[in-house]
Formats: sequence, structure tokens, C-alpha cells
Amino acid sequence: MGYYNYQNGLIYHHVNQEGGWESHQKRCRSFIIKALELYKPEKVTVLGSAWLLELPLAEMIEQTGRVYLIDIIHPPDVISQVAGYKNVELIEQDVTGGLIADVWQKAGEYPVFKKLKSLENIIIPEFKPDGDPGMVISLNILTQLESLLIDFLKKRSKIKEEEFDLFRTEIQRKHIDFLKKHRSVLITDYAEVITNRSGSVKSIQTLLTDLPQSKFTEEWTWNFDQTGADLYNSRSQFKIVALIN
Repeated sequence: MGYYNYQNGLIYHHVNQEGGWESHQKRCRSFIIKALELYKPEKVTVLGSAWLLELPLAEMIEQTGRVYLIDIIHPPDVISQVAGYKNVELIEQDVTGGLIADVWQKAGEYPVFKKLKSLENIIIPEFKPDGDPGMVISLNILTQLESLLIDFLKKRSKIKEEEFDLFRTEIQRKHIDFLKKHRSVLITDYAEVITNRSGSVKSIQTLLTDLPQSKFTEEWTWNFDQTGADLYNSRSQFKIVALIN
């Protein structure tokens, strides 16, 4: 379904931005350290650990008893990086709670000439970790959870965009419902701002549900694509919000 390519694409994009992501990464790490100091958790579970670019892993290892890094796949470099730490565990798990397998099964069974007509039989679950996750960190994944699923579904369905919007919203809501049940850190984009070569600006809302109440909130801008590599010379920025629940 494209998860390996997506994971590799992230690191290539990071390198191509020539340091354009550094400010965002520092803000993420600083905010997570603030949550560590506030809660002093014995365990930390990270949802969407990816390449560990935004994660203050050294501080987490030093300040907590156990760190769980959860993602659908872990890059080989990350596996090597954490191999020597006894209190760090890598877990390959679908943080949508099994939605990936359900979409694959229900949409993948249809041949090219017979497409899925509705999403009503696809149940969006809530993520359930094995045991107590401790403090949970949702790291730049909230608005990405549905991305590859919808790409896949659009190729194998005749579903209107309005139904996909409801699908996106419900996936985001279920993720936030899970975070509300735990001491948690949520770092996510809520809008993408695209500036084209002529200087015109378009803003796209990426967050489609309500954010939870929080003890601390910060906002900043992530210069995601300042070289125009992804958008044919248009520049892309994400508006980021970070919350400690």
C-alpha cells in the first residue's frame, strides 16, 4: 500500500530541504522535553516514531524507564540506532487500530472492473496498545493517518469526495479520543499554506476535527518544502500546533 516508499520519501525530502526542517524539529524536541519534565513518566509510547527526526530520544532514554517506539514499519537505520538500548523497544503496529488491514481486505478484494461503492462497511477502530502505554506522544501523524489509505481507496472505488472527508474526520477523531484517555503530547499540522511562483497563497485545512483541551499549547510554522521540489516550484508551509494533555 506504499508505506515503505512513504517512509523512504520522508528521509529523502528531509535531506533535499537543506536544513529547512531544523527549526521544526527543534521545536518538537523542546516541547516533548517540556512534557517529560511536567509528568516525569516511567513509560513513554511514541506513535509515529519514523526516522526519530523530531524525537529527543537521548533525553527520553535518560529520564524514563521504558520507551516504546511504534510505527507501521521501522527504517533499518533506526533499528540499528536503538539496538544498544535495553529500555527502548521497537513495535511494528498499525496506530489506526487495524484500519489498514481492513481497508486492504475490503477494497483489495475488488477487481479493477468492479470498484467499491461505499465506505459504510469499513469500521474505523480506536487504537489499543498492549498494556499501559504511559505517556503517549503523537508525533506529526494525525493528519497523515488516512493519507495512503485514501490514495489506495480512490484507485479501487467510486466514492465521492464528501464521503472521503467524513472518513478523514472520523480517523482523526478516533486518534484524539485515544489520546484523551492518557497523559499525552499531540504535535500536528492543522493547515497547509501553499505559495506559488506568482505569489498567490492558498491555505488548505488539514485538521478536520476538534483538538482536545490542553495544559500547554504552542504553535509554529514548519517550512516543509522551501525548494519547490514537491509542488513544481511552489513553496509549502505547515501550520503546527503542539499540546500537552
